[in-house]
Amino acid sequence: MSRLFEPLALGSLRLENRIVIAPMCQYSAIDGTPGDWHLVHLGQLAESGAGLLILEATAVSPAGRISPQDLGLYSDANEAGLARVLKAVRAIAPIPIAMQIAHAGRKASVHVPWEGGGQIAPHAPGGWKTEAPSALPFADGGDAPIALDAAGLARVREDFVQTAQRAARLGIAAIEIHGAHGYLLHEFLSPLSNQRVDRYGGSLENRMRFPLEVFEAVRAAFPAERPVWVRISASDWVDGGWDVDQSVVFSRALAARGCAAIHVSSGGLSPAQAIPLGPGYQVPFARRIKAEVGLPTIAVGLITEPQQAEEILASGDADAIALGRAMLYDPRWPWHAAASLGAQVRAPRQYLRSQPRDLKNLFISD
Repeated sequence: MSRLFEPLALGSLRLENRIVIAPMCQYSAIDGTPGDWHLVHLGQLAESGAGLLILEATAVSPAGRISPQDLGLYSDANEAGLARVLKAVRAIAPIPIAMQIAHAGRKASVHVPWEGGGQIAPHAPGGWKTEAPSALPFADGGDAPIALDAAGLARVREDFVQTAQRAARLGIAAIEIHGAHGYLLHEFLSPLSNQRVDRYGGSLENRMRFPLEVFEAVRAAFPAERPVWVRISASDWVDGGWDVDQSVVFSRALAARGCAAIHVSSGGLSPAQAIPLGPGYQVPFARRIKAEVGLPTIAVGLITEPQQAEEILASGDADAIALGRAMLYDPRWPWHAAASLGAQVRAPRQYLRSQPRDLKNLFISD
């Protein structure tokens, strides 16, 4: 049997297969609230046959958005808008839906990618003053963020809690806390972006402190029977920055606090990063964390072919495969993977007649 199409348990959450739709920002919300784009976008992904759909980075506050068009879950309007979208998606597909909750830190207040992605100045239309562990801009010449003080840290923790509680009300099956890609929690972890001299900076123990506090707060605020896990960047790809050795220590600390899995990505903290891109280039990080920590790992990054995904799982390098751009390019990737690997995949009844004649047992349906 194909390993990719075996069931997987992440805590108490059971997935039909090990294909995870990675969170992918759409930059299409209005004041954090999703509309028709999200309804159509998520609807087609929900019908893909994947085992899990993770909603894009969902900001815990207006200041935590990457762009002014980012999805958020910090207001009643956000919650109502997302409830509308989720109701429609759930009516057509049984796929479990998780949510990645996030704060962009010093990488907030930027233009959407198709408008260049550059920083929006705090006083320019649509811009705001960013906040971070230390008053260090992401890029040379950028506007420096405000270093969070004790009150600011308490406020951000509470923002994560409030968003987790809203997610619970919406019936979200699991929460992924975004601790990767140079956003706020990653900024606390890396010595390149965290130059604090208080109990939240300096040593590895201190740099991990705030991300662990956020995890503990979210875990306590979200229903105990639903899993919470973290996405990390296992390396900054910059000398002297965050690396896989520290990632192992951090992952062990998360495991001790009830983390259900580690979603292993990398990079995003510094423009100086030198990433050796290639197929599955982040898989060795997932392999090491899985081996040394014992938590299920989700591998991601330039995994594009079914056989490639199958081999990663069969070798024990990871427990699930997350697909981002590959799913946008081919929203039926799981169907094609099942056909290639001799497996079965869920498809809606309305599409059963599309099954190729030489693959009579490809589709399963309610």
